[in-house]
Amino acid sequence: MTTVEVDGRQLSLSNLDKVMYPATGFTKGQVIDYYARIAPVMLPHLRGRPITLKRYPNGVEGQFFYEKNCPKHRPEWVRTATIPAKGWNSKAPKGTTIDYCLLDEPAALVWTANLASLELHPGLATVDDLTQPTYVVFDLDPGSPADVVDCARVGLWIHELFDQLGLVSVIKTSGSKGLQVYLPLNTSADFEGTAAFSQAVAQLLEKQHPKQVVSVQAKELRKGKVLVDWYQNASFKTTVSVYSLRARERPTVSTPVTWDEVHAALEAKDASLLMVEAEQVLERVDEHGDLFNPLLEVEQPLPKLG
Repeated sequence: MTTVEVDGRQLSLSNLDKVMYPATGFTKGQVIDYYARIAPVMLPHLRGRPITLKRYPNGVEGQFFYEKNCPKHRPEWVRTATIPAKGWNSKAPKGTTIDYCLLDEPAALVWTANLASLELHPGLATVDDLTQPTYVVFDLDPGSPADVVDCARVGLWIHELFDQLGLVSVIKTSGSKGLQVYLPLNTSADFEGTAAFSQAVAQLLEKQHPKQVVSVQAKELRKGKVLVDWYQNASFKTTVSVYSLRARERPTVSTPVTWDEVHAALEAKDASLLMVEAEQVLERVDEHGDLFNPLLEVEQPLPKLG
């Protein structure tokens, strides 16, 4: 057990030498170090949002579990938000509530890393108003043999569409096999509206590019195509956080990239250009700052349908 101080908070850290990513030897200590160093740019994207932890006690090759209820043994300074489960989980008994973790300071991020929560999944709204999503997300999920390069092509189509509408959009790698396009709102909107809009965009792309795009989740329709997953825009859904590690073979990260980088990967037909690991992310932040900052600051209305 090792005791450290993070911004005045005392934390006891355990099993720092435990290997979490066997293919690379990436340890729990390195996971904690990554989250401690990425905290300044990651926390603004987590602050005030209910967080689901995805924990891997024995590393990426072991069993994992999602944890919605914030652990009862949490430090007293880790804040929580009590949210009715109904609507967030249709199977929950009436009256059930969930105490979600709120991660709003560096020590809280280090604490979750010590729990072997490799991945962090925030909600689309903040606890200030859980009925109002602050952005729209388009999860681009390739059906084999399509890959992240095919996702890059579809992501650029979405970007071009929004650009024509005078809207700012940003993109990040999923840290896995796809990409995720975000449309910042930070204005009055509801989940019914964002779901309808995202579905309309997905269906438009499917109509324009039927050989490359699919808008429904049926597996038999997805082979060789990119699913534009608009289903993510529901009050009970979460999407992996920007800057979160992913539980893959290597310590890849859901990383913001520029549209020029997406175009370059498509031109080169090189998927590796859109796979970024922890140390590279820290270097990118030192160089570029937070490329996902528009998600926090840009205010634009949800376009009206029809």
